[in-house]
Amino acid sequence: MNTAVKPAERLNLVQEYYFSRKLREVAQMNAEGKNVISLGIGSPDNMPSEATINALCENAHKEDAHGYMPTVGIPQLREAMAFFYKRWYNVDLNPASEIQPLLGSKEGILHVTLAFVNPGEQVLVPNPGYPTYTSLSKLLGADVVYYDLKEDDDWQPDFDQLEKMDTSKVKLMWSNYPNMPTGGPARMETYEKLVDFARRKNIIIINDNPYSFILNKKPISILSVPGAKDCCIEFNSLSKSHNMPGWRVAMLSSNAEFIKYILKVKSNVENGSFKALQLGAAEALHNTAEWHEEMNYNVYRRRRDIAEKIMDVMHCTYNKNQMGMFLWGKIPAAYANVEDLTEKVLHEARVFLTPGFIFGSNGQRYVRISLCAKDEKLQEALERIQKLEGLL
Repeated sequence: MNTAVKPAERLNLVQEYYFSRKLREVAQMNAEGKNVISLGIGSPDNMPSEATINALCENAHKEDAHGYMPTVGIPQLREAMAFFYKRWYNVDLNPASEIQPLLGSKEGILHVTLAFVNPGEQVLVPNPGYPTYTSLSKLLGADVVYYDLKEDDDWQPDFDQLEKMDTSKVKLMWSNYPNMPTGGPARMETYEKLVDFARRKNIIIINDNPYSFILNKKPISILSVPGAKDCCIEFNSLSKSHNMPGWRVAMLSSNAEFIKYILKVKSNVENGSFKALQLGAAEALHNTAEWHEEMNYNVYRRRRDIAEKIMDVMHCTYNKNQMGMFLWGKIPAAYANVEDLTEKVLHEARVFLTPGFIFGSNGQRYVRISLCAKDEKLQEALERIQKLEGLL
């Protein structure tokens, strides 16, 4: 190893992603025979629809499926994405100019930030919020400014605080509803306020919307607000709502001009994904309402019932009206910090839960349970934690 070679200084601005580090520890425990039940990450464990898998396999056998694909995505996928938005959100999108397929939302965060934010300019990030909003912004030289979500208002933005901020250097504002990690619901009132705020402050709202189907029978989009397309970008993903996290298929939607800026970045970084995969994703976007009812509501409702019992055993408090594939709970006051609880549960009950501090300072007194585990695994986790001694 040449010790004279140093990494770029930007690496000093971030740490290894928490789950990357912690899952190594869990893997080591499993290698030692400890059989850890992981209720940490939100990786759906059920299958995509049968029609989705069949479309992937059938097209993979075709001779024209294996070449480079255009960065803009194939027409069939863009048209399916437009169909999806019209069917579920009643939002009209031009598939040729107002949609951009992505290789996952993380890629979208990178490309949107590169397209709109110069080093030294600011981005607004929710607290608590998805850690990647912060880490990628820092890696690209943006200054992160946090805004609070209000617990007493279902974790909606504190608009009084936002109005008092100096936003003269702000280019982007990240929003995420239904909220991860808190499960706060998407509200049309909140979307209307965000659009109004963006217009008056001359900033772009990026609403990250991958959880709108999970434990929610009335999905909505910020793009349904009149004029939102002029100042907003919305992310959506097949990872959560279509049981396809490993496929890496997501999308962003906005006005044609914003899409052109983002495509200029994206086309210099990568090509489109495997054609058969895109055609499979297009098929998934036509899943029936019955499929969504079972996979995104019934399955998670059963699992939530067990997760709530786990919260009860740990004496955590939580809002029963949360949406999404996690359960967010506040730890008892007797714990000095959340890791006193999560580390005890990990090493004594062999159940991995996510401490809320990784989502920001406003998450320090919270714990998150993923619902991405079979009912029997959640039940086993409950029984293990019930046997713990010394829970407050």
